[in-house]
Amino acid sequence: MDTYTPATKTISLKQYGIQHNNVRYQLSPSELHNVTLEKEMGKEASSGALAINTGEFTGRSPMDRFIVKDDITQEKIWWGNINIPFEPEKFDKLYDKVIAYLDDKELFVRDCYACAEDDYKLNIRVINEYPWSNMFAYNMFLRPTVEELESFDPEWTVVNAPGFMADAEIDGTRQHNFAILNFSRKIALIGGTGYTGEIKKGIFSALNFILPVFKNTLPMHCSANVGNDGDTAVFFGLSGTGKTTLSTDPNRKLIGDDEHGWTADNAVFNFEGGCYAKVIDLSQEKEPEIYGAIKHGAILENVILDDQDVVDFADTSITQNTRVSYPIYHIENIQQPSIGKNVKNIFFLTADAFGVLPPISKLTPAQAAYHFISGYTAKVAGTEAGVVEPQPSFSACFGAPFMPLHPAVYAEMLSKKMQESGVDVWLINTGWTGGPYGVGKRMELKYTRAMISAALSGELGLYSYDKYHIHSVFGVAQPRECPGVPTSVLSPRATWNNDDAYYKTAFKLTNAFRENFKKFESYASEEIRRGGPQRYAF
Repeated sequence: MDTYTPATKTISLKQYGIQHNNVRYQLSPSELHNVTLEKEMGKEASSGALAINTGEFTGRSPMDRFIVKDDITQEKIWWGNINIPFEPEKFDKLYDKVIAYLDDKELFVRDCYACAEDDYKLNIRVINEYPWSNMFAYNMFLRPTVEELESFDPEWTVVNAPGFMADAEIDGTRQHNFAILNFSRKIALIGGTGYTGEIKKGIFSALNFILPVFKNTLPMHCSANVGNDGDTAVFFGLSGTGKTTLSTDPNRKLIGDDEHGWTADNAVFNFEGGCYAKVIDLSQEKEPEIYGAIKHGAILENVILDDQDVVDFADTSITQNTRVSYPIYHIENIQQPSIGKNVKNIFFLTADAFGVLPPISKLTPAQAAYHFISGYTAKVAGTEAGVVEPQPSFSACFGAPFMPLHPAVYAEMLSKKMQESGVDVWLINTGWTGGPYGVGKRMELKYTRAMISAALSGELGLYSYDKYHIHSVFGVAQPRECPGVPTSVLSPRATWNNDDAYYKTAFKLTNAFRENFKKFESYASEEIRRGGPQRYAF
């Protein structure tokens, strides 16, 4: 277990424009837990975890994420509705307003770092208005030793002011909340939102620019673990597809659950020091490791507690995006330090709510590049206002909201690494089987785990006609048999018992793939374009 000894060091924030000395520096998780309770900003759940409410925002606000357009970023960022430009002068004025707002408040400050690999370490200072936000930073970033703190020199600063409301007309924001990256000043400025994910995703977005541009290293929105033989597996996927669940495997050591870098010498390192998992419908039976991590030191977000302060994980009355943050040492079986080598398998996770993709299929290099650029999953009814039936959702590189460069840059880096390492790439459907959402049912976790275990052990074998079937619509190779999985489950068409309905829905999804890929066609080779579905409905 990672033990914590508070530092005796005191700091001044005058270099940031904050004149007062009402600073609570480097408090322990227990101290921050208690301060939160004293301020009546949270409750203690029966498990010992701290339960808080993030307020108006229970998730990220992608349309309110900006990057300052300056000499460093102007020619390199893929500008658009994901990476929205912000004027340097507007940033400076808004920063000064936020600092003035914070200047008469008790502040919680933490020095920490990102990137477990020493050659890539990024020192960070986090300045928080709320104690539980600072506790989140303790959980999610890597924790310096007391000796390291004595000479700590922060390179990036996160300024986090949930209570500050911007004036859109004056400040240049879209509305009162904002998350802005400034690469020249090396500041992530966050205001108007208490959602803690903006803190970690701000630094993740910064690294997604810094590592490929300056370090020749691929940043990835993925989880990773390592086997007893030293083989590393990487799991790409959007929120809700199973990154955290499937990488937290009792038989493999967890490297990390969300953000990693892949170096030129084939090492994968965690950016973070903790995990940030969705807890909707969490159960001890299905996900014992995550369930067990929810104890003193963990932060539960936007959950409902009963009269005995027991969490009702099925209650989504606040949001479907209920979450827990905990330091990685709350998981017993972890890789220390959080670095793995010898990457052997990559899994692309998708929650296909149409129920037409195979539960597991093996991809060719061209198909892998196509699906990586596409980044497909699906929204289901009820997750967003106006969603009444499954809708395809594409996020390039399985993390477009955090990728400042053009997706082709990351795809080319991944393709090169796949070729160099000879890695096997698998597409895993953790979504629906037997029909679309509302008709079929969610793929059983025990079957998905069995399929991934078989892929990792080599039991699924090399491609051959006897062992694999080429899907007639998507062109991917689906295994005919898998240990621990009924043969009928492996064929999505067979689970429907209605061929006409299945193919009609499958063709509908292929059209969505093709329509989405149009914006990338000019950047993709003919081989990659052929990696997508080749049959489609007119």
